[in-house]
Amino acid sequence: MSLLTHVMDHSLDEGYAEASARRESDGTAGLPRTLKAKLGLAAGLVLAAMVVTLGAAQARVAAPVLAKERQELIDRVDRADARADGLERDIETLRGAVADRQRAALKQHGGDQGELVALLSGATEVRGPGIKLMVDDAKGASTGNGTKPRESAGFSDTGRLRDRDMQKIVNGLWQSGAEAISINGQRLTSLSAIRAAGDAILVDNRPLVPPYEVLAIGDKKRLGTTFQDSADGQYLHVLQESYGIRYALSAEDQVRLPAASSLTVRTATAAEQQKGAS
Repeated sequence: MSLLTHVMDHSLDEGYAEASARRESDGTAGLPRTLKAKLGLAAGLVLAAMVVTLGAAQARVAAPVLAKERQELIDRVDRADARADGLERDIETLRGAVADRQRAALKQHGGDQGELVALLSGATEVRGPGIKLMVDDAKGASTGNGTKPRESAGFSDTGRLRDRDMQKIVNGLWQSGAEAISINGQRLTSLSAIRAAGDAILVDNRPLVPPYEVLAIGDKKRLGTTFQDSADGQYLHVLQESYGIRYALSAEDQVRLPAASSLTVRTATAAEQQKGAS
């Protein structure tokens, strides 16, 4: 009977009574649950709007400062570029002055053969009949390793013209009677070096880009025929037949070769006769 009396006297659980009292103290006891959720969402949106507004205001304040700093950097870069361009022009001017003095020295000290010395050294521009030899890599040439060794076990063919090939071509033209030679507008001298840097061919440390235009001044009728009949001309033919290297040779009534961009002037003296020599 005591249990039934307790249940009748305390029909509402104490926990429910406590939660109802807490809602009444918060002032939300009479609000539906959906309305409370909407109020919370509205409060969040208001807070987000305040944050965005504050950020936009700060950005507007900082924008002039950032724009000024950016323009200062642009101005510094422009001034540096202008200085670099000026230095390059000064270098070209000085290089031209040095080349002019070297050419004058060759003519002055060459005596009766001054013009010939200047020609052979590449100090002067030359024009005259000759031949034009266009040489290009094979179609679809790549930089990857091939399967056909060409000149040594470690030298794989990739369908590209190599520096060794260009050396043979140039030497063959000299031996065939060429008086002056240029490759892609670069004049060759007696001190010119043809080397390689990776797959690129360098002439006097300047890279060449295929196709290669080789111009040679000489007897246009004999020069081309003599070269093709020479060992180096036959070598070029083998490159075409076996490795796909492309070339075309034509006689020209007039070709122009520029002066060498840089010259190295050297002097020689007679060796002193050794004592006791007959």
